[in-house]
Amino acid sequence: MKAAVYFGPQDIRCVSIPDSVIRSDHEMLVKVAATSICGSDLHLYRGALDPIMEKGKSQTGHELVGEVLDTGKAVGRFKRGDRVSMGYSVSCGHCYMCAVGQTAHCETTQKAVYGFGVAFGNLNGTHAETLILPYADSHAIKVPREISDGAALTLSCNLPAAVIANHLADIQPGENVAVVGCGPSGLMVLDIALHRGPGRVAAFDKVPHRLVTAAKKGVATINPDEEGWLENALQLTAGRGFDKVIEMVGYPETLQMCFDLVRCGGTIAALGVFCDNTFNLNLADVFLRDITLHMNGFANVQPYMWESLRMMERGVVNPQEYFSHTFSLSDVDKAFSIFHQKADGAMKMLIRP
Repeated sequence: MKAAVYFGPQDIRCVSIPDSVIRSDHEMLVKVAATSICGSDLHLYRGALDPIMEKGKSQTGHELVGEVLDTGKAVGRFKRGDRVSMGYSVSCGHCYMCAVGQTAHCETTQKAVYGFGVAFGNLNGTHAETLILPYADSHAIKVPREISDGAALTLSCNLPAAVIANHLADIQPGENVAVVGCGPSGLMVLDIALHRGPGRVAAFDKVPHRLVTAAKKGVATINPDEEGWLENALQLTAGRGFDKVIEMVGYPETLQMCFDLVRCGGTIAALGVFCDNTFNLNLADVFLRDITLHMNGFANVQPYMWESLRMMERGVVNPQEYFSHTFSLSDVDKAFSIFHQKADGAMKMLIRP
């Protein structure tokens, strides 16, 4: 079958590999109808995770909508023909960490993640014609036919992460909100936040077409590359800073932006995927300004998949609108390149086998 395989930084190719085969009773074989590229995949593409990838073997991709082809004997919630998606991380549903909602830290699977190399379980990826879902009953979900393929793909990662960000920020009516990063997840954060009755809302990004999309939602948009960006942003809050700041990028400089933007006693919810080992955190500043910091980049999406599905069904969010390009799996290298360069108005890539 065809699948995307990591060969090195900025070198992900579609190649032929052995067909997916069920080997355990808890596994499920799924035919991929569509998949995509997540912003976190770009860390992998750039080479930030090169040491944990087995070149020429490690598959990529963790976002899925597909059809069940076969199930192991222990799978009871799904049958052939079901339309499904799943959480990007594999959770057993029975260990202590799963029971307390920390499904990304499953003790049975040891934090296994689809398409993220040896250190994260060496699992198959969704950038393929078929794949195996282990512990399928515990982290997969049925998807109604009325939900488009693009929207369904966001159930694996993007939309639950946006839901979690809003839960952690706990935006109250009238509060001023800043969202740092206007990729697809950041835009969905905005969609949800705007339903919570905020005061002034500002979106921050360096990509012009992303800011245009955010501006259409009626929020202030600011490019941090422009001179005086911070002063202009703080003017929106009478100089005191934003009550709630949500980070959806994952770089030290964007986290620093959050500390620059938040008011005393404010809250930062950082959902970006951080790969850097260090950050020059000024503890005295955090202490004296009474800042609350939540970091949840290794997000526990499984408990929030149903809520995400409900939001789509009830029109709170429409993730399909953020898909700008469609590629065949054989052109996955082009999809990665365009997404990485943010070229041609790229927002989110839909990939079909």
